[in-house]
Amino acid sequence: MEVYQTEEQQVDAIKSYWKDNGNYIIAGLAIGLLGYIGFNSYKDNQLAEEIARSDAYLVIVEKSGKDAAEYTQAADAFIADNGQTSYASLTALSLAKEAASHKDWQQTAKYLTTAIESAPNDGIKGIATIRLARVQIQLAEFDKALATLTAKLPESFTASVEETKGDAYLKQGKTELARTAYQAALAVEGSTSSPALQMKLDDLAQAINLPGDVK
Repeated sequence: MEVYQTEEQQVDAIKSYWKDNGNYIIAGLAIGLLGYIGFNSYKDNQLAEEIARSDAYLVIVEKSGKDAAEYTQAADAFIADNGQTSYASLTALSLAKEAASHKDWQQTAKYLTTAIESAPNDGIKGIATIRLARVQIQLAEFDKALATLTAKLPESFTASVEETKGDAYLKQGKTELARTAYQAALAVEGSTSSPALQMKLDDLAQAINLPGDVK
């Protein structure tokens, strides 16, 4: 680094440096400022979009208990506009519930598939996956149900997956596979926390003439 002996030399050096580099400095500051403004503007836009999406979702929820046709139409449009968001997935779950209340199982399966595809997290995906498999069992699409249950889900869904597998196997008449699946589910849940599952095992034991209770 040069050492300047007088103030005049220092001033001349600053002037010379600014003359040579001033435009670059100004441009750099401008780019940095625009970047900062742009980033904050982007965050503000994201927030505004999220608020708008939330408000639109609340409107959909309010419609759900009223005119079913109007609700379905509005909810379908909302899903189309909001893609891969939790709101779209939750709306699809709600539409599936509405369709199931009318025993329209094909439409229920369609909405549950949409919920899975748009799910932003494994929790919503897990719920929709288990429900879809159960609807497929209702439609006697047992192989489809078992294929649906091969999806990678959090461990918290293991018991539900195994129990639903057992239901599918039982409907197919595959009692040994059903018993194995129910036992796997019970091993996770425990008989005290899932008496209905224990009852399924007990009924299955009687049906295939196994001695004693199956634990």
